[in-house]
Order: sequence, then structure tokens, then C-alpha cells
Amino acid sequence: MSGILVSRNVTVAGHRTSIRLEGATWSALDQICEIEDKTVHELCTLIESIRMGSSRTAFVRAFIITYFHSVANASGNLKSGTMSSVLETASSRIQKQLQDA
Repeated sequence: MSGILVSRNVTVAGHRTSIRLEGATWSALDQICEIEDKTVHELCTLIESIRMGSSRTAFVRAFIITYFHSVANASGNLKSGTMSSVLETASSRIQKQLQDA
């Protein structure tokens, strides 16, 4: 959950642009691409097609949260007591990122 922003170039509806997201956010977006068998360009184009009234970056973040929230709801994995597990996982990832830096 590093707060360091990473810029990546993406092509959205045939137009090259850049998006700045945190490393963990890029990781989540890449995971969605893998699950849905889409390139980051295809997924960002789909996200752009439904974007209304907010910045592209903010809408990508909102899409990621909505995607994983929907998956968790659908699989019944939203339950009390999972926060400590999420925090432990996040802490481990941050420590690994700092070691790799």
C-alpha cells in the first residue's frame, strides 16, 4: 500500500495517455486484467467508456474498488474479522517493496 505514485503509459480508445497510480493500485489493475483476459489498454478503454464527471485516475481507482467489492460480495467473503488479515498482507507487501527498492 505504498503511497508512491507510478506513471504508466496506456492507450485509451486509441489515444496514448499516462495514468499515475500507487504501486498497489497498479497491481490490482493488472490482476483484474489477468482475471478478465484483457490488456491494461483494453480495460482502461472500457473504464473510460463509463466514466462520468471525475478524473480518469479517480475513476480507475473507483472501478478497482467496485470490482473487488463486487467479487467479495458475490463469493460471500465479506465478513467480520478479515481486517487484521488484510493489514498483515499489506504490511508484508510494503516491507517487501522497501527491501526491493
